[in-house]
Amino acid sequence: MTIRFSPSRVRRNVSGRARPRGGGGGCLRLVLALGLAAFAVISFLGSKTYNPITGEEQYISITQDQEIALGVQAAPQMAAQYGGLAPETELQAIVDEVGHSLVQNSFARQSGYPFEFHLLDDGETVNAFALPGGQVFITYALLSRLESEAQLAGVLGHEIGHVIGRHGAEQIAKQELTQGLTGAIVLASYDPDNPSSSGSAQIALILGQLVNMRYGREAELESDFWGVCILENAGYDPQEMVRVMEILDEASGSGRPPEFLSTHPDPGNRISEIESAIDNIENCP
Repeated sequence: MTIRFSPSRVRRNVSGRARPRGGGGGCLRLVLALGLAAFAVISFLGSKTYNPITGEEQYISITQDQEIALGVQAAPQMAAQYGGLAPETELQAIVDEVGHSLVQNSFARQSGYPFEFHLLDDGETVNAFALPGGQVFITYALLSRLESEAQLAGVLGHEIGHVIGRHGAEQIAKQELTQGLTGAIVLASYDPDNPSSSGSAQIALILGQLVNMRYGREAELESDFWGVCILENAGYDPQEMVRVMEILDEASGSGRPPEFLSTHPDPGNRISEIESAIDNIENCP
């Protein structure tokens, strides 16, 4: 008589019992996920610090010196993404003059950041941005659309607002928190025996991205307020920031993504916020 052995039955008999279907692993994943989430939250809450320039309390996980070092290190790479620095030395000199005048003649001079202003060679991308620590950039495409020195001051004043508001450092801390929490959700929700559970992990990552974008939009509106104050301090007409928003709106055309999914609020909404800041200029430092 021929006896046929089932390989699965052999393994079952050798072990003496059937192996559990991931129950213990699921509990371990849950414990690890809770620990990861708790560590992320405690680390974030422990990073609370006071910003003496803006008078706000913020959650920031790096020092001002680290901000400056990060900005200086990243500046060449960021410039390269926009075609490098523009060769027009006269235009660069204007950007330098306006930028440093804004800093020296406003409350921003108390920040301690070594501001540097860069004109980028990109003639197609209408953009301006600031890195942590005082590295400020404007593209040739945006500069060429501006109609006055005061409008250039409006653009640079907004970016200076990002720096003194420590928005870059604040975003780093928030991303660390979001990554910790979404990582915990991914770890807790993923079931190796159920491939479809990866959908929950993807949703968690998307939600984390949207949360950070929301933080970015709030920082943009705050920088508009600081920009108004910086222009007022330095003797420029802050009303010119309204015209800057109109120029940005014209440049964006119909290709702008919906406001909810954009880190930059709709220029129309920003105009109302800027006008409100101008009407309440007495609230500026």
